[in-house]
Formats: sequence, structure tokens, C-alpha cells
Amino acid sequence: QVQLVESGGGLVQPGGSLRLSCAASGRTFSSYNMGWFRQAPGKERVFVAAITWSGGNTYYADSVKGRFTISRDNAKNTVHLQMNSLKPEDTAVYYCAAGPARPYGSQVTADYDYWGQGTQVTVSS
Repeated sequence: QVQLVESGGGLVQPGGSLRLSCAASGRTFSSYNMGWFRQAPGKERVFVAAITWSGGNTYYADSVKGRFTISRDNAKNTVHLQMNSLKPEDTAVYYCAAGPARPYGSQVTADYDYWGQGTQVTVSS
């Protein structure tokens, strides 16, 4: 069982930056692949970024590639999402998710077993 708690969301102007964090409970954090997803009002939850259990491989949605960076610290049971050059279309609730360790990251919500409660990110002037 893994419990996930996101933090770091807020209101930011276009072009600004935010750093989301996800704190995980449990002793087996390093055995999980981690992902970030987002859901805008009235839309489906979509993939943003993923990182494998060791941190050796990262994956990004085309819409955020070059602007967002996912990272993890297994010693501190945390995963981060650094978001730069934010755009209004990045506005959404951002969710952290944990799934079984695999050699590749997944973009599919069904591949993740545990989810956080979400943190709101609003990009607006």
C-alpha cells in the first residue's frame, strides 16, 4: 500500500514556473514507477510525465516536452515535477500516481495502482 500526497500547486502567470512534489508513504517507494497526470475541467485525465523506479528513464507528453522535468529521490520517498514556461493550457488538477516497477514508463492511467488527491495548477494573468 502506498499513500501519495501532492503539494506545490497554485496560481502562476504565463511564462512562470512551479515545482510540484509528491510525498509517498511506505518503505517500498523505490519499487514503483511514478507518473504525473493532469485533468482539466470537463476533460479526461491525461498523461504528463513518468519516471521508472530507478530514475533511469523518463517520459513526457509531447505537450510538455522541453518545459517539464520529472525527477525522484528514493531516499526521501518523493517525486517532483518542475514546470517551466507555463501556459494557460497547462491549467489543470495535477495527480501523482504509483505503479509496478517496469523497465519502461507507462502513459496509461490503468497501469497505475495508487493516486494522490491532486493539486490545482492555474496559469493565468
